[in-house]
Amino acid sequence: MVTPKDFNSDYQNQWCPGCGNFGILEAMKDALATQGIPPEKILIISGIGQAAKTPHFLNCNMFHSLHGRALPLALGAKLANHDLKIIVNSGDGDCYGEGGNHFMHAIRRNTDLTLLVHNNQVYGLTKGQASPTSGLGMTTSLQPDGVISEPFNGPAVALSLGAGFVARGFSGNKDHLSRLIQKAMDHKGVSLIDIMQPCVSFNKINTFEWYKERVYEADNPDPENLPQAMKLAMEWGDAIPIGIFYQTKKPDFTSRIKGLEKGPLIFRNYDPEKANIILQDS
Repeated sequence: MVTPKDFNSDYQNQWCPGCGNFGILEAMKDALATQGIPPEKILIISGIGQAAKTPHFLNCNMFHSLHGRALPLALGAKLANHDLKIIVNSGDGDCYGEGGNHFMHAIRRNTDLTLLVHNNQVYGLTKGQASPTSGLGMTTSLQPDGVISEPFNGPAVALSLGAGFVARGFSGNKDHLSRLIQKAMDHKGVSLIDIMQPCVSFNKINTFEWYKERVYEADNPDPENLPQAMKLAMEWGDAIPIGIFYQTKKPDFTSRIKGLEKGPLIFRNYDPEKANIILQDS
């Protein structure tokens, strides 16, 4: 029997006391244990940032990549061994900023992975500069006169690009977030959960108290209704819905590749002579 303790890591955690990442970490452990997936069957990939440190604090396969580059690595890993359950942990800056182009193409390809975006609306690792999701007018160390760009809406963009599973969660509601993660992992194809996560050190606006006054659970009653999903994704301010906004079935990337019908590449015999012939002919 798999328990949350099976995923405990020996690495010392360096997140700030009260950081919203702790809630996400605990929800992940609970989700993985509830699904009964042993640590060796899971691969967690991350980029750079406080959110990207998450795999260090979990006992499972992990790959800590470059800033914004977690998604292409996840695609490569899935092509090599599509029997693995792959989770990508990324921050709002890491995923929507540095990795914005990869974010779009991971959705277009419908790579079978679960993408957890820790959205604290700042760059928490590098002392609180504005991120793509920072609110209009928010003042930071580098934007003393306030942010002048409109915030990036990850769920709305994912919906417009044809993502098959789009949800929003809140790190302050661990049980609800755990259920979202489980449903995202059960979905075949790319699954986005944009997770509202307070940064207690650098974001003094979007605090736990601020969210708890606004967040409410609201799964889309008709999850294949795209206009209704977009309406939920765009709702922000005095009320912020969390839950599954959209879910529909479509072929995932590896199932479209005829060469993978016989199974994952990792289990194939490698013949260097055949590779040499191809290289010589080219």
